[in-house]
Amino acid sequence: MNRISRNISIILRAEQSIARRRMAVLRNQSGLMMFAGLVGVVGVIMLNVAAFYELGTTMSPQKSAMIIALVNLALAVVLIVIASRMSAAKDIQPVEELRDMAIGDLEVEIQSAVEELNDIGNSVRRIARDPLGSLLPSVIVPLLASLIRKSKD
Repeated sequence: MNRISRNISIILRAEQSIARRRMAVLRNQSGLMMFAGLVGVVGVIMLNVAAFYELGTTMSPQKSAMIIALVNLALAVVLIVIASRMSAAKDIQPVEELRDMAIGDLEVEIQSAVEELNDIGNSVRRIARDPLGSLLPSVIVPLLASLIRKSKD
């Protein structure tokens, strides 16, 4: 029973660790996605300003604003790619293996407990069907042993 409770405890701690790691990755991804969204918004604003100035005149201030906007958009794309490639799989693999081992051990313990209960149930049924036949071997053997000792003396 002690091993069963220990295995259940290990399973619960492993699941908590897995959940914490997944939440940390999700938090980092969300932060990067929000920043990428902000950079994308700035890029779109700069593209709008650049397009406006480009329509007004055809020289350097507009082209520089367009370059800044394109750089902002490129940065947003890079951040989105980095955020989408983040994964908790390699960080939680050892914890998942520990959890799986504990579950396997728990299954073995439960199977062993079920077999013991089946044996006890069979013994109780045998005693209920034939009380003397079941008890006789356990009573006769010590009785015979004591009689043999007394006859030798």
